[in-house]
Parts: sequence; C-alpha cells; structure tokens
Amino acid sequence: MEEGFALWANPSSPHAEGRKARAALEDARERVKRALGWEGEVIFTSGASEAAALALGHAKAGARLVSAVEHDAILKAAVDAERLPVRPDGALDFEVLGEAVQRERPLVAVQQVNSETGNLQDLAAIAGQVHEAGGLLLADCAQGAGRFALPPCDMAIISAHKFGGPIGVGALLVKDFAMLEPAGGQERGYRRGTENLPGVLGLAAALEACGDPYLDRATLEPLEQLAQQCRDLGGTWLSDRLSDPTPYIRAIAMPKMSGSAQVMRFDMAGISVSQGSACSSGTMKTSHVMQAMQVEPEVADRTIRASFGWNTARAEVERFCEVWLDLAKQ
Repeated sequence: MEEGFALWANPSSPHAEGRKARAALEDARERVKRALGWEGEVIFTSGASEAAALALGHAKAGARLVSAVEHDAILKAAVDAERLPVRPDGALDFEVLGEAVQRERPLVAVQQVNSETGNLQDLAAIAGQVHEAGGLLLADCAQGAGRFALPPCDMAIISAHKFGGPIGVGALLVKDFAMLEPAGGQERGYRRGTENLPGVLGLAAALEACGDPYLDRATLEPLEQLAQQCRDLGGTWLSDRLSDPTPYIRAIAMPKMSGSAQVMRFDMAGISVSQGSACSSGTMKTSHVMQAMQVEPEVADRTIRASFGWNTARAEVERFCEVWLDLAKQ
C-alpha cells in the first residue's frame, strides 16, 4: 500500500504519472488472477457489497435467485429475488433449485462459506445444475478466498480484509465482460469511481501471502475439546448439524446465557465475538440464517459466532475456550 501511495495518480489519466499508476494497477490485476487461478476478468471494487450490487444489478440474465442464508449484502442487492431454501443442515435444497433454474437464463447467487455458521456449500454440484439449465452462477467467496480454491462459477465476489488485506477494497471476478451491462467510466466501463490503487496493491499482496493451509491444525486444536465440553454442558455445537462445516467459523450456543450477553462478557474479557454476521450483529433481530436452517429460536438466541483469522494464535484460541467454559458454568 505504501508503494501505491508513493506513485498514486488517477490510473485513468493519460499523463505520465497516470500511466505509471495504470501499469501498477494492471500488474496487480494479473497477480490477483494468478493467485486465485482465475482465467476471466477482474473488476476492482470498494468491497464485497459493491461487487454484489454490480453482479446482481447488471448481469445479463433473467430471474435473480438467492439462497435463504446469503449475507445481507446479497439480499439487499436483490430485494426482489426469489429465495432458495436450505435444509436444516445448511445445504441448499437441490430439489427446489432444480425446479427454480428452469426459468430463462436465471442468475443464482450462493455463498461459498456461510458467514455465520461456516458451512461450505457444494458449489460444484450447484454449478452443474445451474449451467445445465443455461443459467449463471454468482459465488460469494468473501469468506472462502484465500482459504479454499474458487468454485466453478461465472462470477465471484472477494473482499480483501477477509484474507488479511486492507478494508475498503474487493473485486468482482467475471468470466466474460459480455455477462455484464456497463455501469460506469472506470474498470473497462463496468464500474464508477477512481480505482483505489493502494488498496488494490494491498489486496494482491495479501492474496499472494495466504498460506496453505490458511491456519495449521494445531492452532485450532483446542476447539475439538471445547466441542465435547459444550455438548456435555447442554450447549449446542452447531457444526454437528452442518453438511460441510469449515474450521474457521464456529457457531456455538451456550446452555443458558443469551448471545447478546455473551458478546458483552467476552468483550470485557478482551475477546471479540459476534452474534450472527458481524455486519448485522448490532441489531436485536433473529438471524435469518438460523431461521432458514430451522434452528430452534431459543438456541438461535443463545448462539454466538467465533471466527478465526490468518493471524490467530493458538494461545488466543485457548483463551476463548477458557472464557467460554467459565461463562457456561456460571
């Protein structure tokens, strides 16, 4: 990012400084493609929300179909979209999907990894159904990029801060620009606003720095013991019911304490957790993800989300487990 600030000029300007900025921007674009193994196009945005709005608002497609457990950014970008139900294990209902995609060239939006439960959707199977019907698949990979390979899809959403990059920058990956209606003067005419060159360089660097694995198994090992202790105490380890739980996001219901009370108690202990998705955790409404999965309201009310990032240390995980047990026993 410091490099970007040092050479910053508007990449769309024709003068020498602008051309230098443009060269750095295009180099970053190619680096992002290589890091993700993406062979299509990359449109840099201000984050996942803008990428979602571009895809759902400007895709050359018919009906918009979104899963019922999508992030609020997706739901608000397509308020009139048909919502596709999920099973109690969080997986998309394939029978309903098969019927819904029979419309003319639908655009289907599905999250790769759910932001509240950590459940991984079978996007390869979903893509098969969507493409067989002649539709387009938009994969929200904000929670998966840098951790998992991109799924087979026509468009994908990424957000830099989810994999250690700066806030306020992301991208919409598109197989072909022909899938979108132009929406502005920048980014080949598909986005409005001057490109955030320092942020883009930070995004590319963060993607290249993502290791394999994202977090080693030993870091998250204390959670395995906590899972059994949670069950023994009468709590709910929601990963037990998921079709394909991932290790980086855990939804956990304490036996008696409400989720909002837990958030405050953890904060007092110096630990940051959220109730539901972090973007909507300030509200008191019941999580739409929990409702869609038919989680009992009393369990949903006692559920918090603990997520573990690229820089999480084992000692921090151990501390979280220790505080959770202390609160649960109280």
